[in-house]
Amino acid sequence: MTRFAWAACAALILPVHGQVKMAKEANKISVEIDGKPFTSFYFGGDTQKPFLHPLRAASGTVVSRVWPMEEKAGEAKDHIHHQGLWFTHGDVNGLDFWANHPTQKSAKKGVVALKKMGTVKGGKKAGTIAAVFNWQDSTGKVLLSEDRVMTFHARGDGKTRIVDFDIKLTGVEKAKFGDTKEGVFAIRLAAQLDGKHSGKMQSAEGKVGEKLVWGKRSPWVDYSGKIDGETLGVSIFDHPGNPKHPTYWHSRDYGLFAANIWGEHDFYADKSKDGSMTLEPGQTWRFRYRVIVHAGDTAGNDVAGWYKSWTDGK
Repeated sequence: MTRFAWAACAALILPVHGQVKMAKEANKISVEIDGKPFTSFYFGGDTQKPFLHPLRAASGTVVSRVWPMEEKAGEAKDHIHHQGLWFTHGDVNGLDFWANHPTQKSAKKGVVALKKMGTVKGGKKAGTIAAVFNWQDSTGKVLLSEDRVMTFHARGDGKTRIVDFDIKLTGVEKAKFGDTKEGVFAIRLAAQLDGKHSGKMQSAEGKVGEKLVWGKRSPWVDYSGKIDGETLGVSIFDHPGNPKHPTYWHSRDYGLFAANIWGEHDFYADKSKDGSMTLEPGQTWRFRYRVIVHAGDTAGNDVAGWYKSWTDGK
């Protein structure tokens, strides 16, 4: 066999690095990267808001809390609305799209309902899920429309998993996003990864811990720790083109990890502050975020370099 023929055969035998596959069911799309389960996207049906669950590292270790979707020993059963990785807000025209689980008692809960499923496509280097959702009240009245594109891929080192979010909100009715800490782009981390166990959150400015990160502004935060002895971390990146960039962080030691631009009176502990914004009919806001699930801690990874590469479009 010639050298060129051998190389061709080897290319056929070796796995395609970063290959993404999708499996679509009635109200769920499962995502596989490099032949391993990564996450599933839940939407429609009885789902009050779309979310990803669970999120896994390249090793297969789950880095997100699995309750209330599943039972797991040792996990706290607080904040039942913290479901995987999601994007909603606690006050839109007085409606709560954040704490909107069916078991929660509130007369003013909103629902993020699937309007249309778009592209669901895997690929050799990336996969995409696109969908349109309506943010509506309990009667079905639509306040705004959400166009969401999620792109799933891996870094070349094979040790990371990445999800890119491109979200466009378009006003149908006049929609005021009120000033509350209860939002917006969030993940609930696995118990062992939170700050009450082994976890440590660090901002782009090098600030460490809840007291120095919660309510502060930063373009990115990384939250890392150990799960059964394995050091892992999760980064959330806020794009420079997002409204009010750099975002504030609603990140807690108990495992809530969230970017939120609409919580200024809470974050500054100043009732005179009002960070609310109003989305007018026909007006569009665009939000882009990157989530990276990585091996190792913050210090052992070039998170700042990853952020720069992303914002440079690389």
